[in-house]
Amino acid sequence: MRRTLNVLLACAALAAHLTLAPGRASGRDSAIRLNTVGFLPGHEKRASVAARFTDFSVVDDKGGAVIFRGKASGPVHNADTDEDLYVADFSALDRAGLYHLEVAGVGRSAPFRISRDVYDEPFRTVVQAMYLWRCGAAVSADVGGVTYSHAACHTEDAWLDAVGEGHARRDATGGWHDAGDYNKYVVNAGVTVGTMLLAWGQFGARIQRANLDAHGSEKGLPAYLGEVKWETDWLLKMQAADGSVYHKVSTKNFGPAGQPEDEKTPRYFAPWSSAATADFAAMLAMTARVFDPYDRAYSRRCLDAARKAYEYLRAHPESHRADLRGFTTGAYQTGDADDRLWAAAELWETTGDAAYLKDFETRAAAFAEKFDLDWGWGDVKNLGMLTYLFSKRAGRDAALVGQVRDGLISTADRVVALRDAHGYARTLGTKYYWGANGGVANTTVILQSANLVAPKRVYVEAALDAISNLFGRNFYGRSFVTGVGAEPPLHPHFRPTLRQPGKPTWPGYLVGGGWPRATDWRDEDENYRVNEVAINWNAPLIYALAGFLD
Repeated sequence: MRRTLNVLLACAALAAHLTLAPGRASGRDSAIRLNTVGFLPGHEKRASVAARFTDFSVVDDKGGAVIFRGKASGPVHNADTDEDLYVADFSALDRAGLYHLEVAGVGRSAPFRISRDVYDEPFRTVVQAMYLWRCGAAVSADVGGVTYSHAACHTEDAWLDAVGEGHARRDATGGWHDAGDYNKYVVNAGVTVGTMLLAWGQFGARIQRANLDAHGSEKGLPAYLGEVKWETDWLLKMQAADGSVYHKVSTKNFGPAGQPEDEKTPRYFAPWSSAATADFAAMLAMTARVFDPYDRAYSRRCLDAARKAYEYLRAHPESHRADLRGFTTGAYQTGDADDRLWAAAELWETTGDAAYLKDFETRAAAFAEKFDLDWGWGDVKNLGMLTYLFSKRAGRDAALVGQVRDGLISTADRVVALRDAHGYARTLGTKYYWGANGGVANTTVILQSANLVAPKRVYVEAALDAISNLFGRNFYGRSFVTGVGAEPPLHPHFRPTLRQPGKPTWPGYLVGGGWPRATDWRDEDENYRVNEVAINWNAPLIYALAGFLD
Protein backbone atom coordinates (compact mmCIF):
# COMPACT_ATOMS: atom_id res chain seq x y z
CA MET A 1 0.00 0.00 0.00
CA ARG A 2 1.66 3.25 -1.13
CA ARG A 3 0.43 5.27 1.82
CA THR A 4 -1.45 4.74 5.05
CA LEU A 5 -5.20 5.01 4.55
CA ASN A 6 -6.56 8.36 5.60
CA VAL A 7 -9.01 7.72 8.40
CA LEU A 8 -10.63 11.09 7.93
CA LEU A 9 -11.46 10.41 4.31
CA ALA A 10 -12.45 6.81 4.95
CA CYS A 11 -15.10 8.03 7.36
CA ALA A 12 -16.41 10.79 5.13
CA ALA A 13 -19.99 10.38 3.98
CA LEU A 14 -20.30 13.26 1.57
CA ALA A 15 -22.17 12.69 -1.67
CA ALA A 16 -19.83 11.19 -4.26
CA HIS A 17 -19.42 12.61 -7.74
CA LEU A 18 -20.89 10.07 -10.15
CA THR A 19 -18.71 8.91 -13.01
CA LEU A 20 -20.06 9.95 -16.38
CA ALA A 21 -20.95 6.98 -18.55
CA PRO A 22 -18.31 6.88 -21.29
CA GLY A 23 -19.50 8.59 -24.45
CA ARG A 24 -22.53 10.30 -22.95
CA ALA A 25 -21.04 13.79 -22.84
CA SER A 26 -19.52 13.81 -26.32
CA GLY A 27 -21.99 11.82 -28.41
CA ARG A 28 -19.40 9.12 -28.99
CA ASP A 29 -20.02 5.42 -28.48
CA SER A 30 -18.55 4.01 -25.30
CA ALA A 31 -17.65 0.72 -26.99
CA ILE A 32 -15.02 2.40 -29.21
CA ARG A 33 -11.84 2.89 -27.21
CA LEU A 34 -8.75 4.59 -28.56
CA ASN A 35 -6.12 7.20 -27.81
CA THR A 36 -8.34 10.28 -27.54
CA VAL A 37 -5.37 12.65 -27.85
CA GLY A 38 -4.18 11.24 -31.13
CA PHE A 39 -1.46 9.54 -33.12
CA LEU A 40 1.88 10.22 -34.77
CA PRO A 41 2.27 9.87 -38.55
CA GLY A 42 4.34 6.85 -39.49
CA HIS A 43 3.28 4.87 -36.41
CA GLU A 44 0.63 2.31 -35.54
CA LYS A 45 -2.92 3.52 -34.94
CA ARG A 46 -5.47 1.14 -33.44
CA ALA A 47 -8.75 1.18 -31.56
CA SER A 48 -10.23 -1.59 -29.42
CA VAL A 49 -13.97 -2.03 -29.85
CA ALA A 50 -16.11 -3.92 -27.33
CA ALA A 51 -18.72 -4.89 -29.93
CA ARG A 52 -18.87 -7.08 -33.02
CA PHE A 53 -18.38 -5.22 -36.30
CA THR A 54 -17.02 -5.76 -39.80
CA ASP A 55 -16.36 -2.36 -41.35
CA PHE A 56 -15.12 0.98 -40.08
CA SER A 57 -14.06 4.29 -41.53
CA VAL A 58 -11.95 7.25 -40.47
CA VAL A 59 -13.86 10.48 -41.03
CA ASP A 60 -12.71 14.08 -41.16
CA ASP A 61 -14.20 15.49 -37.96
CA LYS A 62 -14.92 18.90 -39.49
CA GLY A 63 -15.92 18.22 -43.08
CA GLY A 64 -17.36 14.71 -42.75
CA ALA A 65 -15.38 13.23 -45.63
CA VAL A 66 -14.35 9.58 -45.35
CA ILE A 67 -10.55 9.49 -45.38
CA PHE A 68 -9.88 5.79 -44.76
CA ARG A 69 -11.85 2.53 -44.76
CA GLY A 70 -10.92 -0.70 -43.00
CA LYS A 71 -12.03 -4.10 -41.74
CA ALA A 72 -12.19 -5.47 -38.22
CA SER A 73 -9.82 -8.05 -36.84
CA GLY A 74 -10.55 -10.26 -33.85
CA PRO A 75 -12.15 -11.00 -31.60
CA VAL A 76 -9.73 -11.55 -28.74
CA HIS A 77 -11.03 -12.24 -25.25
CA ASN A 78 -9.66 -9.77 -22.73
CA ALA A 79 -9.60 -11.65 -19.43
CA ASP A 80 -9.17 -8.77 -16.99
CA THR A 81 -12.26 -6.94 -18.30
CA ASP A 82 -14.14 -10.07 -19.47
CA GLU A 83 -14.77 -8.64 -22.93
CA ASP A 84 -14.49 -9.86 -26.49
CA LEU A 85 -12.61 -7.08 -28.26
CA TYR A 86 -12.27 -6.33 -31.95
CA VAL A 87 -9.59 -4.09 -33.42
CA ALA A 88 -9.83 -1.30 -35.97
CA ASP A 89 -6.38 -0.76 -37.47
CA PHE A 90 -5.83 2.46 -39.43
CA SER A 91 -2.05 2.59 -39.19
CA ALA A 92 -1.76 3.31 -42.91
CA LEU A 93 -3.38 6.74 -42.45
CA ASP A 94 -0.70 9.38 -42.00
CA ARG A 95 -2.40 12.53 -43.26
CA ALA A 96 -2.45 15.23 -40.56
CA GLY A 97 -5.90 16.24 -39.38
CA LEU A 98 -8.69 15.93 -36.84
CA TYR A 99 -10.71 12.74 -37.23
CA HIS A 100 -13.09 10.28 -35.62
CA LEU A 101 -13.88 6.63 -36.26
CA GLU A 102 -17.27 5.50 -37.51
CA VAL A 103 -17.82 1.81 -36.81
CA ALA A 104 -20.65 0.21 -38.73
CA GLY A 105 -23.43 -0.92 -36.41
CA VAL A 106 -21.65 0.49 -33.33
CA GLY A 107 -21.26 4.26 -33.56
CA ARG A 108 -18.52 6.88 -33.58
CA SER A 109 -15.42 7.50 -31.50
CA ALA A 110 -14.16 10.58 -29.74
CA PRO A 111 -12.24 12.92 -32.05
CA PHE A 112 -8.47 12.54 -32.25
CA ARG A 113 -5.60 14.19 -34.09
CA ILE A 114 -2.93 12.82 -36.37
CA SER A 115 0.03 15.17 -36.21
CA ARG A 116 3.77 15.25 -35.59
CA ASP A 117 3.21 17.54 -32.61
CA VAL A 118 0.28 15.63 -31.14
CA TYR A 119 2.06 15.09 -27.81
CA ASP A 120 3.62 18.54 -27.46
CA GLU A 121 0.71 20.21 -25.69
CA PRO A 122 0.01 17.22 -23.38
CA PHE A 123 3.70 17.30 -22.44
CA ARG A 124 3.55 20.98 -21.56
CA THR A 125 0.38 20.40 -19.54
CA VAL A 126 1.84 17.52 -17.52
CA VAL A 127 5.07 19.42 -16.80
CA GLN A 128 3.05 22.48 -15.78
CA ALA A 129 1.18 20.28 -13.30
CA MET A 130 4.49 19.89 -11.47
CA TYR A 131 4.70 23.68 -11.21
CA LEU A 132 1.17 23.83 -9.80
CA TRP A 133 2.27 21.25 -7.22
CA ARG A 134 4.83 23.69 -5.80
CA CYS A 135 4.86 24.22 -2.07
CA GLY A 136 5.98 27.38 -0.29
CA ALA A 137 5.19 29.90 -3.02
CA ALA A 138 2.21 31.32 -4.86
CA VAL A 139 1.55 29.65 -8.23
CA SER A 140 -0.71 30.64 -11.10
CA ALA A 141 -1.20 29.21 -14.59
CA ASP A 142 -3.72 30.03 -17.28
CA VAL A 143 -5.01 27.07 -19.31
CA GLY A 144 -7.69 27.63 -21.91
CA GLY A 145 -8.80 30.86 -20.30
CA VAL A 146 -9.09 29.32 -16.83
CA THR A 147 -6.63 30.36 -14.12
CA TYR A 148 -5.40 27.74 -11.67
CA SER A 149 -3.62 29.11 -8.63
CA HIS A 150 -2.94 28.96 -4.94
CA ALA A 151 -1.28 31.39 -2.54
CA ALA A 152 2.02 30.81 -0.78
CA CYS A 153 1.61 27.85 1.57
CA HIS A 154 3.39 25.98 4.37
CA THR A 155 5.79 28.84 4.96
CA GLU A 156 6.47 27.58 8.49
CA ASP A 157 7.92 24.22 7.40
CA ALA A 158 9.00 22.50 9.60
CA TRP A 159 9.40 21.54 13.27
CA LEU A 160 12.20 19.37 14.66
CA ASP A 161 10.34 17.80 17.62
CA ALA A 162 10.09 14.34 16.00
CA VAL A 163 13.84 14.12 15.33
CA GLY A 164 14.82 14.82 18.92
CA GLU A 165 16.02 18.38 18.42
CA GLY A 166 13.42 20.13 20.54
CA HIS A 167 10.58 22.41 19.57
CA ALA A 168 12.57 24.44 17.09
CA ARG A 169 11.90 25.31 13.49
CA ARG A 170 14.30 24.56 10.63
CA ASP A 171 13.71 25.83 7.10
CA ALA A 172 12.14 23.17 4.91
CA THR A 173 10.07 25.38 2.63
CA GLY A 174 9.76 24.65 -1.07
CA GLY A 175 9.57 21.44 -3.05
CA TRP A 176 6.50 19.80 -4.53
CA HIS A 177 3.46 18.57 -2.68
CA ASP A 178 3.67 14.82 -3.00
CA ALA A 179 0.27 13.74 -4.23
CA GLY A 180 -3.34 14.41 -3.32
CA ASP A 181 -1.99 15.53 0.04
CA TYR A 182 0.41 18.35 0.85
CA ASN A 183 3.24 16.43 2.54
CA LYS A 184 6.75 16.07 1.10
CA TYR A 185 8.65 12.78 0.99
CA VAL A 186 12.32 12.31 0.05
CA VAL A 187 11.98 8.70 -1.15
CA ASN A 188 9.18 9.53 -3.56
CA ALA A 189 11.10 12.58 -4.71
CA GLY A 190 13.88 10.14 -5.60
CA VAL A 191 12.16 8.22 -8.36
CA THR A 192 10.43 11.41 -9.54
CA VAL A 193 13.55 13.56 -9.93
CA GLY A 194 15.51 10.57 -11.23
CA THR A 195 12.98 9.87 -13.97
CA MET A 196 12.64 13.51 -14.97
CA LEU A 197 16.42 13.93 -15.21
CA LEU A 198 16.67 10.68 -17.17
CA ALA A 199 14.19 12.17 -19.65
CA TRP A 200 16.44 15.21 -19.92
CA GLY A 201 19.47 13.01 -20.52
CA GLN A 202 17.80 11.04 -23.28
CA PHE A 203 15.50 13.65 -24.84
CA GLY A 204 16.89 16.98 -23.67
CA ALA A 205 17.15 18.49 -27.14
CA ARG A 206 13.46 17.83 -27.76
CA ILE A 207 12.49 19.14 -24.34
CA GLN A 208 14.48 22.32 -25.01
CA ARG A 209 12.27 22.97 -28.05
CA ALA A 210 8.99 22.27 -26.23
CA ASN A 211 8.35 25.94 -25.36
CA LEU A 212 7.79 25.38 -21.66
CA ASP A 213 6.86 28.28 -19.42
CA ALA A 214 9.93 29.26 -17.41
CA HIS A 215 7.86 30.04 -14.27
CA GLY A 216 10.60 32.27 -12.92
CA SER A 217 13.56 29.98 -13.55
CA GLU A 218 16.98 31.57 -13.29
CA LYS A 219 18.26 33.27 -16.43
CA GLY A 220 20.08 30.82 -18.65
CA LEU A 221 18.55 27.73 -17.01
CA PRO A 222 16.21 25.70 -19.23
CA ALA A 223 12.63 25.91 -18.00
CA TYR A 224 12.40 22.14 -17.52
CA LEU A 225 15.46 22.10 -15.27
CA GLY A 226 14.09 25.11 -13.44
CA GLU A 227 11.12 23.01 -12.38
CA VAL A 228 13.37 20.18 -11.20
CA LYS A 229 15.45 22.72 -9.27
CA TRP A 230 12.40 23.75 -7.26
CA GLU A 231 12.50 20.24 -5.83
CA THR A 232 16.26 19.89 -5.47
CA ASP A 233 16.44 23.22 -3.62
CA TRP A 234 14.07 21.71 -1.06
CA LEU A 235 16.02 18.47 -0.95
CA LEU A 236 19.18 20.34 0.03
CA LYS A 237 17.31 21.53 3.13
CA MET A 238 16.55 17.92 4.12
CA GLN A 239 20.14 16.93 4.93
CA ALA A 240 21.26 16.94 8.54
CA ALA A 241 24.69 18.20 9.59
CA ASP A 242 26.08 14.65 9.82
CA GLY A 243 25.11 13.85 6.21
CA SER A 244 22.01 11.78 6.91
CA VAL A 245 18.75 12.84 5.30
CA TYR A 246 15.41 13.33 7.02
CA HIS A 247 12.80 10.96 5.62
CA LYS A 248 10.00 13.48 5.08
CA VAL A 249 8.26 16.71 6.10
CA SER A 250 4.72 15.96 7.11
CA THR A 251 1.77 16.63 9.35
CA LYS A 252 1.32 13.95 11.99
CA ASN A 253 -1.97 12.93 10.33
CA PHE A 254 -3.34 13.74 6.89
CA GLY A 255 -4.68 17.28 6.82
CA PRO A 256 -8.22 18.28 5.86
CA ALA A 257 -9.42 19.09 2.37
CA GLY A 258 -8.89 22.68 1.30
CA GLN A 259 -6.43 25.01 -0.36
CA PRO A 260 -2.77 24.51 0.57
CA GLU A 261 -2.45 27.97 2.07
CA ASP A 262 -5.31 27.12 4.43
CA GLU A 263 -3.60 24.07 5.89
CA LYS A 264 -2.15 25.37 9.16
CA THR A 265 -1.58 22.03 10.90
CA PRO A 266 2.00 21.87 12.25
CA ARG A 267 4.42 19.97 10.02
CA TYR A 268 7.46 18.07 11.23
CA PHE A 269 10.71 16.60 10.02
CA ALA A 270 10.68 12.80 10.30
CA PRO A 271 13.87 10.96 11.37
CA TRP A 272 16.43 9.86 8.82
CA SER A 273 16.30 6.68 6.78
CA SER A 274 19.04 5.03 4.73
CA ALA A 275 16.76 4.82 1.67
CA ALA A 276 16.09 8.57 1.81
CA THR A 277 19.79 9.28 2.31
CA ALA A 278 20.79 7.07 -0.63
CA ASP A 279 18.10 8.52 -2.91
CA PHE A 280 19.26 11.98 -1.91
CA ALA A 281 22.84 11.10 -2.84
CA ALA A 282 21.72 9.75 -6.20
CA MET A 283 19.47 12.71 -7.02
CA LEU A 284 21.97 15.35 -6.02
CA ALA A 285 24.84 13.67 -7.87
CA MET A 286 22.66 13.46 -10.95
CA THR A 287 21.62 17.09 -10.52
CA ALA A 288 25.25 18.17 -10.19
CA ARG A 289 26.07 16.54 -13.51
CA VAL A 290 23.05 17.91 -15.38
CA PHE A 291 23.31 21.46 -13.99
CA ASP A 292 27.06 21.87 -14.42
CA PRO A 293 26.80 23.52 -17.87
CA TYR A 294 24.34 26.08 -16.50
CA ASP A 295 25.32 26.81 -12.88
CA ARG A 296 28.67 25.46 -11.69
CA ALA A 297 28.31 26.82 -8.18
CA TYR A 298 24.98 25.03 -7.75
CA SER A 299 26.46 21.90 -9.29
CA ARG A 300 29.30 21.91 -6.76
CA ARG A 301 26.88 22.45 -3.90
CA CYS A 302 24.78 19.48 -4.99
CA LEU A 303 27.81 17.24 -5.46
CA ASP A 304 29.20 18.14 -2.02
CA ALA A 305 25.85 17.24 -0.46
CA ALA A 306 25.72 13.96 -2.39
CA ARG A 307 29.23 12.98 -1.29
CA LYS A 308 28.40 13.79 2.31
CA ALA A 309 25.29 11.58 2.21
CA TYR A 310 27.27 8.75 0.65
CA GLU A 311 29.95 8.96 3.31
CA TYR A 312 27.29 8.76 5.99
CA LEU A 313 25.92 5.63 4.32
CA ARG A 314 29.39 4.08 4.24
CA ALA A 315 29.65 4.61 7.99
CA HIS A 316 26.16 3.14 8.48
CA PRO A 317 25.92 0.10 6.18
CA GLU A 318 22.73 -1.32 7.68
CA SER A 319 19.33 -0.75 6.07
CA HIS A 320 17.78 1.76 8.44
CA ARG A 321 14.09 2.60 8.30
CA ALA A 322 12.78 5.91 9.58
CA ASP A 323 11.19 5.94 13.02
CA LEU A 324 7.70 7.06 12.07
CA ARG A 325 6.00 6.55 15.39
CA GLY A 326 3.54 9.38 15.77
CA PHE A 327 2.99 9.73 12.00
CA THR A 328 0.09 8.19 10.07
CA THR A 329 0.92 9.92 6.80
CA GLY A 330 2.72 8.25 3.89
CA ALA A 331 5.44 5.90 5.08
CA TYR A 332 7.45 5.26 1.90
CA GLN A 333 9.52 2.75 3.87
CA THR A 334 11.69 0.48 1.76
CA GLY A 335 14.88 -1.56 1.90
CA ASP A 336 17.89 0.35 0.65
CA ALA A 337 19.85 -2.11 -1.54
CA ASP A 338 18.53 -0.60 -4.77
CA ASP A 339 18.85 2.97 -3.46
CA ARG A 340 22.50 2.51 -2.51
CA LEU A 341 23.22 0.97 -5.91
CA TRP A 342 21.65 3.98 -7.64
CA ALA A 343 23.64 6.39 -5.44
CA ALA A 344 26.92 4.69 -6.35
CA ALA A 345 26.07 4.76 -10.05
CA GLU A 346 25.27 8.48 -10.11
CA LEU A 347 28.28 9.49 -8.03
CA TRP A 348 30.58 7.49 -10.28
CA GLU A 349 29.07 8.89 -13.45
CA THR A 350 29.41 12.45 -12.12
CA THR A 351 32.92 12.17 -10.64
CA GLY A 352 34.66 9.22 -12.28
CA ASP A 353 35.85 8.13 -8.82
CA ALA A 354 36.79 4.43 -9.00
CA ALA A 355 35.57 3.81 -5.44
CA TYR A 356 32.01 4.57 -6.52
CA LEU A 357 32.37 2.32 -9.56
CA LYS A 358 33.60 -0.56 -7.43
CA ASP A 359 30.68 -0.08 -5.04
CA PHE A 360 28.19 -0.08 -7.89
CA GLU A 361 29.62 -3.14 -9.64
CA THR A 362 29.74 -5.12 -6.39
CA ARG A 363 26.12 -4.27 -5.68
CA ALA A 364 24.98 -4.86 -9.26
CA ALA A 365 26.53 -8.33 -9.31
CA ALA A 366 24.36 -9.28 -6.35
CA PHE A 367 21.17 -8.69 -8.37
CA ALA A 368 20.35 -11.75 -10.46
CA GLU A 369 17.76 -9.72 -12.38
CA LYS A 370 19.34 -6.54 -13.62
CA PHE A 371 16.03 -4.86 -14.45
CA ASP A 372 12.50 -5.01 -13.11
CA LEU A 373 9.56 -4.74 -15.47
CA ASP A 374 7.28 -3.22 -12.83
CA TRP A 375 9.10 -0.65 -10.70
CA GLY A 376 8.65 2.62 -8.89
CA TRP A 377 9.47 4.50 -5.69
CA GLY A 378 10.25 1.32 -3.77
CA ASP A 379 12.61 -0.05 -6.43
CA VAL A 380 14.94 2.39 -8.18
CA LYS A 381 17.45 -0.23 -9.32
CA ASN A 382 16.54 0.43 -12.96
CA LEU A 383 17.76 4.03 -12.71
CA GLY A 384 21.18 2.93 -11.48
CA MET A 385 21.50 0.23 -14.10
CA LEU A 386 20.60 2.65 -16.90
CA THR A 387 23.18 5.19 -15.73
CA TYR A 388 25.86 2.49 -15.76
CA LEU A 389 24.78 1.09 -19.12
CA PHE A 390 24.71 4.44 -20.93
CA SER A 391 27.92 5.76 -19.40
CA LYS A 392 30.74 6.80 -21.70
CA ARG A 393 33.33 6.54 -18.94
CA ALA A 394 36.15 4.04 -19.16
CA GLY A 395 36.70 1.31 -16.61
CA ARG A 396 33.41 -0.57 -16.63
CA ASP A 397 33.43 -4.37 -16.34
CA ALA A 398 32.68 -5.61 -19.85
CA ALA A 399 30.93 -8.76 -18.65
CA LEU A 400 28.67 -6.79 -16.32
CA VAL A 401 27.89 -4.27 -19.06
CA GLY A 402 26.79 -7.19 -21.23
CA GLN A 403 24.61 -8.60 -18.47
CA VAL A 404 22.95 -5.23 -17.87
CA ARG A 405 22.39 -4.71 -21.59
CA ASP A 406 20.92 -8.18 -22.00
CA GLY A 407 18.73 -7.64 -18.95
CA LEU A 408 17.31 -4.44 -20.38
CA ILE A 409 16.54 -6.03 -23.72
CA SER A 410 14.95 -9.15 -22.20
CA THR A 411 12.81 -6.98 -19.89
CA ALA A 412 11.68 -4.86 -22.83
CA ASP A 413 10.78 -8.03 -24.72
CA ARG A 414 8.66 -9.14 -21.75
CA VAL A 415 6.84 -5.81 -21.81
CA VAL A 416 6.12 -6.27 -25.51
CA ALA A 417 4.77 -9.76 -24.85
CA LEU A 418 2.41 -8.42 -22.19
CA ARG A 419 1.22 -5.75 -24.60
CA ASP A 420 0.66 -8.28 -27.38
CA ALA A 421 -1.47 -10.47 -25.11
CA HIS A 422 -3.76 -7.68 -23.92
CA GLY A 423 -6.85 -6.45 -25.73
CA TYR A 424 -6.04 -2.82 -24.96
CA ALA A 425 -2.29 -3.27 -25.61
CA ARG A 426 -1.63 -2.50 -21.93
CA THR A 427 2.09 -2.81 -21.25
CA LEU A 428 1.58 -4.09 -17.68
CA GLY A 429 -0.75 -6.79 -18.92
CA THR A 430 -3.28 -7.76 -16.26
CA LYS A 431 -1.39 -6.46 -13.20
CA TYR A 432 -3.21 -3.83 -11.11
CA TYR A 433 -2.38 -2.09 -7.84
CA TRP A 434 -2.51 1.36 -6.22
CA GLY A 435 -1.20 3.72 -8.89
CA ALA A 436 -0.84 1.11 -11.62
CA ASN A 437 -1.31 3.79 -14.28
CA GLY A 438 2.05 5.10 -13.11
CA GLY A 439 3.39 1.58 -13.60
CA VAL A 440 2.14 1.60 -17.20
CA ALA A 441 3.99 4.88 -17.74
CA ASN A 442 7.12 3.41 -16.14
CA THR A 443 7.26 0.68 -18.78
CA THR A 444 8.08 3.35 -21.33
CA VAL A 445 11.40 3.92 -19.54
CA ILE A 446 12.29 0.28 -20.21
CA LEU A 447 11.04 0.38 -23.79
CA GLN A 448 12.57 3.65 -24.92
CA SER A 449 15.87 2.90 -23.20
CA ALA A 450 16.00 -0.52 -24.85
CA ASN A 451 15.35 1.14 -28.19
CA LEU A 452 18.40 3.35 -27.66
CA VAL A 453 20.57 0.28 -26.97
CA ALA A 454 19.11 -2.14 -29.53
CA PRO A 455 16.72 -0.26 -31.82
CA LYS A 456 13.54 -2.15 -32.63
CA ARG A 457 10.35 -0.72 -34.06
CA VAL A 458 8.30 -2.82 -31.67
CA TYR A 459 9.80 -1.07 -28.61
CA VAL A 460 8.74 2.31 -29.95
CA GLU A 461 5.24 1.10 -30.83
CA ALA A 462 4.80 -0.54 -27.43
CA ALA A 463 5.77 2.73 -25.71
CA LEU A 464 3.17 4.52 -27.81
CA ASP A 465 0.63 1.86 -26.84
CA ALA A 466 1.34 2.57 -23.17
CA ILE A 467 0.56 6.23 -23.80
CA SER A 468 -2.57 5.27 -25.75
CA ASN A 469 -3.79 3.14 -22.85
CA LEU A 470 -3.51 6.14 -20.52
CA PHE A 471 -5.22 8.48 -22.98
CA GLY A 472 -8.27 6.34 -23.68
CA ARG A 473 -7.56 2.92 -25.16
CA ASN A 474 -8.82 1.28 -22.00
CA PHE A 475 -11.97 -0.25 -20.54
CA TYR A 476 -13.48 3.18 -19.90
CA GLY A 477 -12.64 4.77 -23.24
CA ARG A 478 -11.55 7.83 -21.27
CA SER A 479 -8.28 9.63 -20.65
CA PHE A 480 -6.76 9.05 -17.22
CA VAL A 481 -5.05 12.48 -17.27
CA THR A 482 -6.98 15.50 -16.01
CA GLY A 483 -7.61 18.14 -18.65
CA VAL A 484 -6.15 16.03 -21.47
CA GLY A 485 -8.05 13.95 -24.03
CA ALA A 486 -11.70 12.91 -24.05
CA GLU A 487 -13.72 12.87 -20.83
CA PRO A 488 -10.71 13.01 -18.52
CA PRO A 489 -11.12 12.67 -14.75
CA LEU A 490 -13.15 15.53 -13.30
CA HIS A 491 -12.92 14.58 -9.63
CA PRO A 492 -9.40 13.42 -8.75
CA HIS A 493 -8.41 12.95 -5.13
CA PHE A 494 -6.53 16.25 -5.03
CA ARG A 495 -6.94 18.63 -2.13
CA PRO A 496 -7.12 21.92 -4.06
CA THR A 497 -10.41 20.69 -5.58
CA LEU A 498 -11.45 17.98 -3.11
CA ARG A 499 -15.06 18.36 -1.90
CA GLN A 500 -15.51 21.50 -3.94
CA PRO A 501 -18.20 20.72 -6.57
CA GLY A 502 -18.04 23.06 -9.52
CA LYS A 503 -14.40 24.03 -9.03
CA PRO A 504 -12.41 23.51 -12.25
CA THR A 505 -10.29 20.37 -12.31
CA TRP A 506 -6.59 21.22 -12.37
CA PRO A 507 -5.05 19.89 -15.60
CA GLY A 508 -2.14 17.54 -16.20
CA TYR A 509 -2.45 14.96 -13.41
CA LEU A 510 -2.39 11.20 -14.01
CA VAL A 511 -4.81 9.36 -11.70
CA GLY A 512 -3.95 5.97 -10.23
CA GLY A 513 -6.47 3.80 -12.10
CA GLY A 514 -8.59 0.78 -11.27
CA TRP A 515 -7.64 -1.88 -8.78
CA PRO A 516 -7.80 -4.60 -7.60
CA ARG A 517 -9.64 -5.11 -10.90
CA ALA A 518 -9.33 -3.25 -14.17
CA THR A 519 -13.02 -2.39 -13.89
CA ASP A 520 -12.82 -0.80 -10.42
CA TRP A 521 -11.87 2.77 -11.33
CA ARG A 522 -14.37 5.45 -10.35
CA ASP A 523 -14.07 9.17 -11.01
CA GLU A 524 -14.83 10.13 -7.41
CA ASP A 525 -12.72 12.55 -5.41
CA GLU A 526 -13.16 10.67 -2.14
CA ASN A 527 -11.93 7.44 -3.76
CA TYR A 528 -8.22 7.95 -3.18
CA ARG A 529 -7.54 4.24 -3.73
CA VAL A 530 -8.11 4.65 -7.48
CA ASN A 531 -8.36 8.38 -8.19
CA GLU A 532 -5.44 9.99 -6.35
CA VAL A 533 -2.62 11.78 -8.18
CA ALA A 534 1.09 11.66 -7.33
CA ILE A 535 4.38 13.16 -8.52
CA ASN A 536 5.88 9.71 -9.14
CA TRP A 537 3.09 8.91 -11.61
CA ASN A 538 3.41 12.19 -13.47
CA ALA A 539 7.19 11.82 -13.85
CA PRO A 540 7.15 8.70 -16.08
CA LEU A 541 4.32 10.22 -18.12
CA ILE A 542 6.57 13.24 -18.66
CA TYR A 543 9.33 10.83 -19.70
CA ALA A 544 7.00 8.92 -22.03
CA LEU A 545 5.79 12.05 -23.82
CA ALA A 546 9.27 13.58 -24.01
CA GLY A 547 10.38 10.73 -26.25
CA PHE A 548 7.75 11.65 -28.84
CA LEU A 549 7.91 15.44 -28.92
CA ASP A 550 8.00 16.95 -32.40
